[in-house]
Amino acid sequence: MYSKVEAKKLSLNFWELFGKRCKAHPMLVHKNKKWILHRTKIKGVALRFEIGRKNAKVMLELGHKNENKRLMAYEILESYKNIVENGFDNVLTWEFYHQRKDSNQEVCRIYVSLENVDLHKQNQWPEVYNFFIENMIQLEENFLEISDILKIKLQD
Repeated sequence: MYSKVEAKKLSLNFWELFGKRCKAHPMLVHKNKKWILHRTKIKGVALRFEIGRKNAKVMLELGHKNENKRLMAYEILESYKNIVENGFDNVLTWEFYHQRKDSNQEVCRIYVSLENVDLHKQNQWPEVYNFFIENMIQLEENFLEISDILKIKLQD
């Protein structure tokens, strides 16, 4: 069991090594910015990585504070489900409502998860890094296909 300080240090180490892994990854070396993440240019829409003690997730998160806008974005994405899910080996989970543990913020999430991995088990990190990279590349690609449509429809 890790103390709070040790767990935080472990987490920082995980993300530092992930950053180094991304810089060396053949599918990412040509990109100026490694990931879109919060730079979607759509308010309340972000792409995220998440890892805990039971699983790892690559997700598209809708966190607009205005519930109507958040739910509208979810419905728009749902209408383009075939594009959002294109190219994934595993089925994506569509979560209409989720309350984030770190901020208590209400969000909608669409994600793919890798089960039975643990941030505290460093021998699993390479598997998690590969999962993160492969799935975020796919999610970004799919998101970019519909991001302009989403942006326009949310402006109405």
